[in-house]
Amino acid sequence: MASVTSLTAHVHQRLADALTAALPASAADADVDPLLRRSDRADFQANGILALAKKAKANPRELASGVVEQVVTGDVIKDIEVSGPGFLNITITDKAIVENLAQRATDPVARLGVPYAENPGTTVIDYAQPNVAKEMHVGHLRSAVIGDSVVKILEFVGETVVRRHHIGDWGTQFGMLIQYLIEHPHELDHEESEVSGEEAMSNLNRLYKASRTLFDADEAFKTRARRRVVDLQAGDPETLALWQKFVDESKIYFFSVFDKLDMEIQDPDIVGESGYNDMLDETCRLLEESGVAVRSEGALCVFFDDIKGPDGNPVPLIVKKSDGGYGYAATDLSAIRDRVFNLKANTLLYVVDARQSLHFRMVFETARRAGWLNGGALAVQLAFGTVLGKDGKPFKTREGETVRLVDLLDEAIERASAVVREKAQDLSEQEIAERGAQVGIGAVKYADLSTSASRDYKFDLDQMVSLNGDTSVYLQYAYARIQSILRKAGSTEPAAHPELELTDAERALGLHIDRFAETLAEAAAEYAPHKLTAYLYQLASLYTSFYDKCPVLKADTPAQVENRLFLCDITAKTLHQGMALLGIRTPERL
Repeated sequence: MASVTSLTAHVHQRLADALTAALPASAADADVDPLLRRSDRADFQANGILALAKKAKANPRELASGVVEQVVTGDVIKDIEVSGPGFLNITITDKAIVENLAQRATDPVARLGVPYAENPGTTVIDYAQPNVAKEMHVGHLRSAVIGDSVVKILEFVGETVVRRHHIGDWGTQFGMLIQYLIEHPHELDHEESEVSGEEAMSNLNRLYKASRTLFDADEAFKTRARRRVVDLQAGDPETLALWQKFVDESKIYFFSVFDKLDMEIQDPDIVGESGYNDMLDETCRLLEESGVAVRSEGALCVFFDDIKGPDGNPVPLIVKKSDGGYGYAATDLSAIRDRVFNLKANTLLYVVDARQSLHFRMVFETARRAGWLNGGALAVQLAFGTVLGKDGKPFKTREGETVRLVDLLDEAIERASAVVREKAQDLSEQEIAERGAQVGIGAVKYADLSTSASRDYKFDLDQMVSLNGDTSVYLQYAYARIQSILRKAGSTEPAAHPELELTDAERALGLHIDRFAETLAEAAAEYAPHKLTAYLYQLASLYTSFYDKCPVLKADTPAQVENRLFLCDITAKTLHQGMALLGIRTPERL
């Protein structure tokens, strides 16, 4: 359990105690919050006194002056002064900054002072949802990258996370594919260990095209394929066995893509649409018996007063079609039941394209009406925007087709390898290839994660692999530079020296490192990896300023050398941990 208290927490507590002591007796029960924030006028500014003075019917400046008199300075707080109508500007001692960083560096559980959440729960996160027998494209990128980072951040702060990859593995197209495989039985004859991801996708593409051509041209085959859908839904053993072949072949491909994305996907976490088949009938029965869903023109529907179509008529959520088939809603509602009642989730988080927001809004409201999302269980869609090309339009190939995800990743790795090769001094070709993959995939992930999930962003590889600006390469290069300095230091070890006076660049760097725990708490609470990327970019920028202004190995005294090495080391540890939570590698050499 981490025991390091941030400087923010220290100062907040001291000001809260001073405020309580300074308030008149008539306001003794007031909610005392100094509203502490970082400031460019001092290290911190407290803005809560004006509101408290109003409640206490006191003069704000006089109350602020009373607080200043109560605050003990010298150990943590160096200076505190009243500003304007009643703000407080607070400066921290250099000693407190270094001592706080030293505690983080020696944290026995290697958490850099990040505490576990006070009341962690269980979150089921639904992300990375490719479709069986279909190639992954650029549209699959964001769900995978954002979801993977959110999982890592939540787990780091102590949440129990259950991963769910809700793959598209059911539906009418499988009747066509299975029937074709029955009539061409040797099309997928191979050992799984013998086929690569690319080969698996090639096999599936070939089968899909051949079966589609036959389906469109041969009415007799079309009839047989449609009957096969019925057999699949009825659980016919032969049909299910062949369906499983398509699922297994697709997984070979999925795992190869996720491996290239440097993401770990476990087979037990893959619970696709088919995983809820046995629940569909009961889900519909419960909804109908409770009156949440009603029959309309033969279909089982849920209606909403505030959701209407262009004609002004209500748009229903169709749970069961008039022909007896189940819609996506039945599967999604069954998944909610499973996740709440079987997995005991407090939060259901769906990392899904913003274009599906209306569907999930209706599904969540239906589940609330049915009582499945009451009693503490919450469902949230982390809706993400679209990946755009440089022209600001949805990212397509020159021929107007959707970009294959593997092609995009391969190009990123190729571009990054060129950058690494240009900068490499003592790296072998194998090391250049390894670094190129780490830098290229990191660049793609960072560009995605540094944008608020709800916004669209432009996919620009030239910018993504740039050494300048807000890119993962800039952060990776800062980390590698620190490792180079630490290697050059030889036997001189990093060591904190709280007795030393800090330069402005050292203070700015130290104070920013102190914000790591606060930033992670915000990123976890808001499912916002972009807050972590913004923090890390500023950290790398402040380190660059420190590096430019403060000689490390050629500092004036041995103690200053050790202290600056210490600042380098704690910066590197923070960069490494932060980037890991984004799913990005930090190579030791670049």
